[in-house]
Amino acid sequence: MRRQAAPSVGLVHFALAVGGFAIGTTEFATMSLLPYFAKDLQITEPVAGHVISAYALGVVVGAPLIAVLSAKVAKRTLLIALMLVFALANGLSALAPSYNSMLIFRFLSGLPHGAYFGVAALVAASLVPAERRTVAVGRVMLGLTVATIIGVPAANWLGQALGWRWGFGVVAVLAVISAALAVLIVPRDEAPVDASPLRELGALKKGQVWLTLGIGAIGFGGLFSVYTYLSSTLMEVTGVSAVMVPLVLAVFGIGMTVGNLLIPRFADKALMPTAGLLLLWSAAVLALYTVAAHNFWAVTVCVFAIGLGGALGTVLQTRLMDVAGDAQTLAAALNHSAFNTANALGPWLGGMAIAAGYGWTSTGWVGAALALGGFAIWAASVLVGERRQT
Repeated sequence: MRRQAAPSVGLVHFALAVGGFAIGTTEFATMSLLPYFAKDLQITEPVAGHVISAYALGVVVGAPLIAVLSAKVAKRTLLIALMLVFALANGLSALAPSYNSMLIFRFLSGLPHGAYFGVAALVAASLVPAERRTVAVGRVMLGLTVATIIGVPAANWLGQALGWRWGFGVVAVLAVISAALAVLIVPRDEAPVDASPLRELGALKKGQVWLTLGIGAIGFGGLFSVYTYLSSTLMEVTGVSAVMVPLVLAVFGIGMTVGNLLIPRFADKALMPTAGLLLLWSAAVLALYTVAAHNFWAVTVCVFAIGLGGALGTVLQTRLMDVAGDAQTLAAALNHSAFNTANALGPWLGGMAIAAGYGWTSTGWVGAALALGGFAIWAASVLVGERRQT
């Protein structure tokens, strides 16, 4: 009897990226739908930003907790379970009757996020040679970036036409599809015999792990500071109609996709220099956003440039593989805890600047400061590494 051929590496990467598409759609579409659910739930837009922070907090809590507790679970089984939980939580978000219930359901939705991306990145990297790890991780992350081109604008248009709840309902369906693809395509595996929660916790003893997480937690906050309030800024400052907003959001997604297609190729040759340059690039274009926001074409180009900086997540994912030792799952998951710390920090600081009367464009200055903060931590990581080598 002929044995069935194993799925190709590209097909497995595609199956993993579908889960990233579902996660990316809900993560970024929530920001673009903020004006609509704020009005429906009878809260202000800065307060509605707390819903986004609740999701981010769920990622921060869920990523390390799930990674440690599931140390003895096969990666394929874990991926399927995480997507099913994600589907349920987003379905409940679509039915949320109040602001408080929305906070709870968005927190629950965030719990599987970091663990899924962390485990998916490890599975993707394990199927290719070591010198192509960042490219493999970038393919998984393409699901998230393509979501910002297709999923987020579609959810935004759907929210305008039928109501914001439909955006979360569609994500629940996408998550179920992702789980089904994992069942059909992702190769079966077994957890390492010596795997244990204590071994995973060993990552927390490594200084370079913490420095890498700090780069993401601070440096990536700038992107979220601007993106969270981008829809409102476009309508209030740039003066575009609500119908045009999804187009600019798609341009942001194109920037992220291009970044994840091109930048990992450089990162596989010079990992940390690429990360440092991305942080400086982000600081510059986020500062430029404060001026560009007054003109439609200028802000569109600037939003594309900001999206390019999103490749930092892929670069730091590989960096954690290098410095985590045996605790690969926890370190990989913690990368998304770091970025969702940024997802909580950026909107919070940006909302504070807006509430203080500095205007919608002040989020650009907040973002530039956060990117430079991330660069300072990057510099500390490089110096510590050089001293140890010496």
